[in-house]
Amino acid sequence: MKRIRKAVIPVAGLGTRFLPATKAMPKEMLTVVDRPVIQHVVDEARKAGIEHVVFVTGRNKNVIEDHFDRQYELEDTLKGRGKVKELAALEADTPGAGATSFTRQQAPLGLGHAVWCARDIIGNEPFALLLPDMLHLGETAFLGDMIEAYGQTGGNLIGVYPVSDDETHQYGIVDVAGSADKVAKIARMVEKPARGTAPSNLAISGRYILQPTIFELLSRQERGAGGEIQLTDSMLTLAKTEPFHAVRFDGQVYDTGSKLGFLAANVAYALANPELGKDFRGILKSLAG
Repeated sequence: MKRIRKAVIPVAGLGTRFLPATKAMPKEMLTVVDRPVIQHVVDEARKAGIEHVVFVTGRNKNVIEDHFDRQYELEDTLKGRGKVKELAALEADTPGAGATSFTRQQAPLGLGHAVWCARDIIGNEPFALLLPDMLHLGETAFLGDMIEAYGQTGGNLIGVYPVSDDETHQYGIVDVAGSADKVAKIARMVEKPARGTAPSNLAISGRYILQPTIFELLSRQERGAGGEIQLTDSMLTLAKTEPFHAVRFDGQVYDTGSKLGFLAANVAYALANPELGKDFRGILKSLAG
């Protein structure tokens, strides 16, 4: 069984829900406390042992590439001012040479198309897929838990978390045939089921481990909802020949692609920050009156 070395992170979205903030700045660079959203996601991947991150970008996303590069003028200034702590933090967040790749998705043709754009860089090996809008706050790096589960199950894995019954129509939902296990075989997947028809309340959390056979299916996938190439459509086809397992996340998931989710993430991450949490909690109490 080949180990999971590479991860794909699609960052080509326009971020229209955050206009005008995202008019000139990618939504992935909006900060949750003191780190861009994309940095939180890359942190999770690196903690899980990912060696190479493939970013699928679009126009006006060059600042993401710059963020993960060296900033010699800044580093020299910090050295000259004796900012040892800040310099060490920059060094820790900067990937090594050759540890990142950037490829373009020239047209907004959906998540499935974005994943397909990374095919030549990933090659013939299983890979992780992390959606940058979805932040996972827990005791451990969730992708690490998924990679550990992969060592037992092989095949394909999807991260899931429970949502309220009145929210299931907003998400991709998986059916694990009533299993309460942390890792369970998926019986079926439903993309945004109609209200009251969801087979469970387990929503896809934006974390996947996929076999490279998905690329061939994506290359032939017809356009689905919204006129886009949907990843779920190809996963449903792949599930006919390869096993899929769900891995439950025990922490909190924040959809930073929505304004409320973004605000909630900032509050949650600030409260979890050892330097800010205590004082920030006091501020929240005073604001609540």
